[in-house]
Amino acid sequence: MSHIAVIGAGIVGVATAFELQRRGFAVVLIDRDAPGKGASYGNMASIAVTEFLPASRTSVWAQMPKWLLDPEGPVRIRPSYLPKLTPWFLLFLEASRPSRVKALEAAGAVLCRRVYEDLDPLLKAAGLSGLLSTEGCLSLYADEAEFKADREHIEVLERFGFRHDILAGGAIRDLEPALTTKIGRAVLFPDNRSVADPYRLVVALAEKFQALGGKVETGEVVGFEEGNGSVTAVRLKDGRRMAAASTVLCAGAYTGSLSRLLGEPIPLETERGYHTQIMSAGVSMRHSIIWPARAFMVTPTAGGIRVGGTVEMAGLDAPPDYRRAKVLVKRAKEALPDLRADDASEWMGHRPAMPDTVPVIGPSAKRRGVFYATGHGHLGLTYAATTARLIGDLVAGVEPPIDLKPYRVNRF
Repeated sequence: MSHIAVIGAGIVGVATAFELQRRGFAVVLIDRDAPGKGASYGNMASIAVTEFLPASRTSVWAQMPKWLLDPEGPVRIRPSYLPKLTPWFLLFLEASRPSRVKALEAAGAVLCRRVYEDLDPLLKAAGLSGLLSTEGCLSLYADEAEFKADREHIEVLERFGFRHDILAGGAIRDLEPALTTKIGRAVLFPDNRSVADPYRLVVALAEKFQALGGKVETGEVVGFEEGNGSVTAVRLKDGRRMAAASTVLCAGAYTGSLSRLLGEPIPLETERGYHTQIMSAGVSMRHSIIWPARAFMVTPTAGGIRVGGTVEMAGLDAPPDYRRAKVLVKRAKEALPDLRADDASEWMGHRPAMPDTVPVIGPSAKRRGVFYATGHGHLGLTYAATTARLIGDLVAGVEPPIDLKPYRVNRF
């Protein structure tokens, strides 16, 4: 019996496999590791519906030289990786044209507007609604200058109608008493809710998928068998072969190597992200927090407090540089003066990054029955249920509820 082969068992892949199964398809989920062990293991647990602005916008470019020269800056490019990064970086530059930025903002906003319309039913169907918090996220600003520097972000949210509340002084600490009194302004994003444990979410969703008859296979995909312009089977490194009625490529940062096997290269890079998971933090938090000027995020998740952020461009193979994680904790202590980090663990993972900050969601331009769901960057958890819904529609031959042209695989 031919299954739909979903390659990649992070949150996007597992959500897609579950959605296809709900629609009556037989599905096999394939990954080189157990479900949730990639980027989904250590993400910042945020349903970040307000964070869709393209990284290529002018305000980011203006700060890039300062960031790159600062050894503790929020962006680092390892010099040895720069030659390989150059083609991707040129596409990133092309995406900075003002008209292009406007279109990219709109493409992100369309997906973010749908998030809970797709996420709530998926979690309910899996019996996992209790993993989603009811609290939002606070964006912090030390003074009026920092607030004005982030005004572009607020104006975009206002243009697209995303909810936010501007707070000052005591109203901020009424929400989060552990915050420093040095925070003069904050913006509450009530719809940026968080997940109690993102890894547990993926594992529980995969277990539900299996309990309902879905297959999970561990193995590295190294090739495809083709016939009459479509993929007929998936080949694994250990010699196994799995017949496939359709194939969905959602292997995160590893999707690029798979698409090249099909003659369909994608300009997909890895933005390496770091976190520190603190289990005895000495402070309690209801909301997640972001401090844009300090480029870090803190989320109460996984039984403790997680501190993360930063972007490192160094490819899939370079060893981690955990100095990046230590810098983030140092900055978090500026916001949370009583934060302790004694009982802590550090982690590094690979976000799948497109140069225009917009994911690839849609059919292959070269192979019938092949679909892509990748390049979600910092928003894999945020976009997962919506991506699953859209791929489900495409596989089932149903007209999707949005225009998928901005997310097509051959847009570059």
